[in-house]
Amino acid sequence: MNHIFDFFLEAYQNTPTLQIVLEAIAFVFGILSVWYAKKENILVYPTGIICTVITVYLLYINEYFGDMMMNFYYSVMSVYGWWNWSRKKGDDYLVPISRTNTKEKWIGFTLFLLTMLVTYLVYKAYNYELEIANYIDIFTSGIFFTAMWYMANKKLENWTLWIFADLITIPLYAYRGLGMLSLQYLIFTILAIQGYIEWKKSLNNNPQTA
Repeated sequence: MNHIFDFFLEAYQNTPTLQIVLEAIAFVFGILSVWYAKKENILVYPTGIICTVITVYLLYINEYFGDMMMNFYYSVMSVYGWWNWSRKKGDDYLVPISRTNTKEKWIGFTLFLLTMLVTYLVYKAYNYELEIANYIDIFTSGIFFTAMWYMANKKLENWTLWIFADLITIPLYAYRGLGMLSLQYLIFTILAIQGYIEWKKSLNNNPQTA
């Protein structure tokens, strides 16, 4: 057990207090965001924006430019999602939970490829020497951005993508020594599994939204 605590604490021994505080705030609001998403609560977006804006700064100062761009995208997409989820006609929300159709699957795949390309170009723009971890980062960036777009449109498949990419990201952040973020993504994975179950149950109970 001590080895586990040492792993999480060791990386922060020489870290400025402000950075630790910011990472802790991002940690809390990130978990809140996924919790609200699981509940189909629009508070997913304001809490998510707080998390991603802080994370953009933390990743920038640590020179993880792929993840930094990804969280910048999250911030922008969160604004769109916030607007899209809040649209109403009378007392009814216009965007129900649904599955992706063939067109939306192709759009998602295109976003996946474009995001990987943009992330790769960002690394190159900073003359960053790419290692295996960075290529994994590029790959998961594509998945995460597609998941974010699906979530903004309340597509059930967003949870499948979150789970897959979260499972990859847990050891990636652990390898980088970002123990708090690694733990955060472990919690994200658990919440994403619960989110998939709850959204699928809601979809099954409301087949007209499929």
